[in-house]
Amino acid sequence: MALKEFTFSIGETTQTVKLPEEHISDVMEGKHVPAVDVKQATIDCMRHPIGSAPLREKVQPGDKVCLVVADITRTWNRSNQFLIYVVDELNLAGIPDDDIYIVFSQGSHRAQTPEEDVAVCGQDVIDRIKTYQHDCMDPTLVDCGTTKLGTPLKLNKHVVDADKVIIIDGITTHLFAGFGGGRKLILPGVSGFETIQRNHCHALADEFGHGVNPKTRSLMIEDNPLNDDMVEACSKINPCFLVHSIINADGEICRMVGGDWYEAWHAGTEAVLDIQRVPMKQKTDVVFACAGGYPSDVSLYQGSKCYDPAEMAVKEGGIVIAIMEARDIREPAIYLDSFKYDTMEEMETALRAHFTIPFFVAFNLFCLAHKNTVILVTRPENFNDIRRTGQIPVATVEEAWKLAQQTLKEQGNEDYTINVMPHCTKIVPILQG
Repeated sequence: MALKEFTFSIGETTQTVKLPEEHISDVMEGKHVPAVDVKQATIDCMRHPIGSAPLREKVQPGDKVCLVVADITRTWNRSNQFLIYVVDELNLAGIPDDDIYIVFSQGSHRAQTPEEDVAVCGQDVIDRIKTYQHDCMDPTLVDCGTTKLGTPLKLNKHVVDADKVIIIDGITTHLFAGFGGGRKLILPGVSGFETIQRNHCHALADEFGHGVNPKTRSLMIEDNPLNDDMVEACSKINPCFLVHSIINADGEICRMVGGDWYEAWHAGTEAVLDIQRVPMKQKTDVVFACAGGYPSDVSLYQGSKCYDPAEMAVKEGGIVIAIMEARDIREPAIYLDSFKYDTMEEMETALRAHFTIPFFVAFNLFCLAHKNTVILVTRPENFNDIRRTGQIPVATVEEAWKLAQQTLKEQGNEDYTINVMPHCTKIVPILQG
């Protein structure tokens, strides 16, 4: 039996394991996409937009222009590198700085610190443009009616009152909205708490006890009720323009998209998929899913991004070997505290009553660990916390593989298959054909 050695990053070190070559189906790595000249790419996307006239033709002197900007939790989008060029383009269209303001798209997140405002926007923008922090509990939120799915729609007054709205973010895959960015800047971004709760609960199955809604998964936007609700909410505001970044595997801006708030965003989702898509021959009995080392695996919450591609690549009831150091295992506390329930039913009841993203991410992992055998390679001091999540903790990849082999032997599975994803948070495995 020929063995092939694989090296996986964990924290700032590596671990190796030898796997039987004849059982390996695919080794999946992302493609390299070079960074762009951010200034030129941003100007180009505003002057040669998708599905829209150029930005300068979408505004006119006298307009009060609101920039809805993704908050500090989305700094991966590198908005501090390109937002200044949006402001400058508005100036060239006859909109002075005093007629421009920013509303941070915080959803139910806390207000940002002044330092975080700079991190999101860049110092030049903060020095020039007035900013507002969105508060989902703000009593001045404007009642904009009810969506077709029954979501009461309350939105930020500064956004509703603007003459023109431009949405600023980046696009990547999203666990239950299909893709991030675009319409999410409005719902949940500048929506009220009840609006957010009602919308996000569509991520759970219609019938209690059935876990996650299969229509609300990564990549899925067609017939996704949560996405449909967001699109309807965004159409109430009807932003006049969108400027979004697309990020490569090295965290650099590799494309900019601009134009119609839906058409440009949709084109951006296709570009993201083109960059991250990796062909896969089959779902396999065993999947090695490595978060990619520090900082991607600094915490269980950060590293949890590896479970979604792992679930795409493993057979139902198969074995997932996740690899992450999680040196900050208890960050954020709200995530780890979500694993205090004994059953999925208890956890789902609590989640439906008070939906938060960390809670849902925890529930998603809890469901995966109950459908599949999930072995996590991590620090020994994390073991007690990891057991609460339903995973089996081990210290080395070699130990994880021995445990998987034992399970396969007990199942009588001699013709098992293996998929290997050394940097799985940066790819989307797609079945060929």
